[in-house]
Amino acid sequence: MSKISDRLNRLSYSQTFVMSNKARDMKAAGIDVISLTLGEPDFDVPQKIKQAAFDAINENYSHYSPVPGFLELRQAVSAKLKRDNDLDYKPSQICVANGAKQSIMNVLLAIVNDGDEVILPAPYWVSYDEMVKLVGGTSVFIETSIDTEFKFTAEQLEKAITPKTKALLYSSPCNPSGSYYTKEELEAIANVVAKYPHVTIISDEIYEFINYEGEHVSIASFPQVYEQTAVINGMSKAFAMTGWRIGYSACPDWLASACDKVQGQMTSGANTVAQRASITALQMDPLELQYMITEFHKRRDLVFELMKDIKGFKCNLPKSAFYFFPDISYFIGKNLNGTEIKDADDFAMFLLENAHVGCVGGVSFGSPECIRFSYAASEDDLREAMKRIKDCVEKF
Repeated sequence: MSKISDRLNRLSYSQTFVMSNKARDMKAAGIDVISLTLGEPDFDVPQKIKQAAFDAINENYSHYSPVPGFLELRQAVSAKLKRDNDLDYKPSQICVANGAKQSIMNVLLAIVNDGDEVILPAPYWVSYDEMVKLVGGTSVFIETSIDTEFKFTAEQLEKAITPKTKALLYSSPCNPSGSYYTKEELEAIANVVAKYPHVTIISDEIYEFINYEGEHVSIASFPQVYEQTAVINGMSKAFAMTGWRIGYSACPDWLASACDKVQGQMTSGANTVAQRASITALQMDPLELQYMITEFHKRRDLVFELMKDIKGFKCNLPKSAFYFFPDISYFIGKNLNGTEIKDADDFAMFLLENAHVGCVGGVSFGSPECIRFSYAASEDDLREAMKRIKDCVEKF
């Protein structure tokens, strides 16, 4: 009999961290590896946010906060949602968590019973399917492809909904594809969900500000689904605060109180110093962060041009986030330097071991024919990484 629970045995390790750890081990062994695995901005936290953290320490913010977060922070979240998204949420509808990942888990734990279905458009972030498993739900996948910019349609969604459907979970802007949904696309999706009041939308908007060619729209802005929508966001991506672990959800009253209840029995309030610093961050003019977005935009254009020259890569131009998700179907079924390529995970490992470039295979994203590169790295590293990959695939 296993000492580990069946629930945990059903889970997989995060492929993102598997590949980043493998790249780290190779570096420690003296191998010159360029890792493009993690979705983490390579910028430092803006100075005024760091100063707010210093001030919080000196002001002795070292005790428990309310479970859903300091009132001042929830007020700042409410103001941000109104300013940037024209969304009306009271502070009581906000729950501040230990990262956006916990915010999603709070919602899933609050609404999903054993056997309930959660719709995941593929590709999806690697943790979504595992989170659904952890709460006892069943994932129902909607397939997309690079030819449709990896976006699902309202028609596909309606076909996937059943009496067992409890939620639709997706990200826009999307990790891993870098696509985002337009206002018109979201409205069509909202119109479908509104016909099914037993379905909750979990809208992961953590990459909201990293958008190069369009305007971010939250699906919660459509009144027909406001009472059915949980908006997820946080500090990690736009503010380069990945290690500070502050995320938040904005929900209708019935769901906000449920998230508060879940979190009260799991972790209680998030780190108090990080909460106080997040108040300052959210009160910043988004234009103060534009230097990061501008740099990501330059890197995107650079990598797109370099990737065009790599044999066997089929790539679209992502319009948001900081990822490329090329289709590498050309290599599947081939034998490269003694490695049989059965899927994108095999190809990602082949690149790590032969080109010394770390990326993440698409199997755990729901797209076994694609690989994900993060371009949150220096231009020199990106140029060298694409050169290594080009040379490697041409060699074999």
